Amino acid sequence: MLDHVTRPLVDPLLNKMAATLHRSKVRADQVTFVAFIAGLLAMILIALGQPLLGLALFALNRTLDGLDGALARCVRPTMAGGYLDIVFDFIIYAGVVFSFALFDESFALVAAFVIFSFIGTGSSFLAMAIFADRVQLAPATPQPKSFYFLGGLTEGTETLLFIAAICLMPGFFNLFGVIFGLMCCLTTYTRIHQSYHTLKAAEAQ
Repeated sequence: MLDHVTRPLVDPLLNKMAATLHRSKVRADQVTFVAFIAGLLAMILIALGQPLLGLALFALNRTLDGLDGALARCVRPTMAGGYLDIVFDFIIYAGVVFSFALFDESFALVAAFVIFSFIGTGSSFLAMAIFADRVQLAPATPQPKSFYFLGGLTEGTETLLFIAAICLMPGFFNLFGVIFGLMCCLTTYTRIHQSYHTLKAAEAQ
């Protein structure tokens, strides 16, 4: 929901950083793998009871995740790069929540609910990307993407804010998790509804 507000603010800076890296012959997939490693380290730190340090590495993961796409656009986005980007994103998002269950077992039930909600948002997002490509729907975002990008109530910005909140205030994990999980469930419903009717209309043409 907020990505259309934050992206215009962040993208110009990422594009400048990407241009510098491109001149230094740094490849987008290299940045993608460094981002993934930072995300894994964030998970480990959170599980060990260091959510603030985990948040710092998660912030690095998110910065590099935006940077790899900007770097790819200096040449052209690739299917392989887009694949790694989305897979690594979902692994880190779910993994950070799982890390809180390891950090404190009283968070386990709500963590399971949040991960369940991620399955809904992720599957509705990726399934639409598959079928949108088959019927050649127009891109849903102004930036070139390796796949059809379907929006919703909870997108990247909202997920980042949720993870920042639970890292800064871990005592409120269960409250924040229930609220965010319900928002993700609503996102799943709206994506399914929108995608079904969009694909039905495309098939009827």
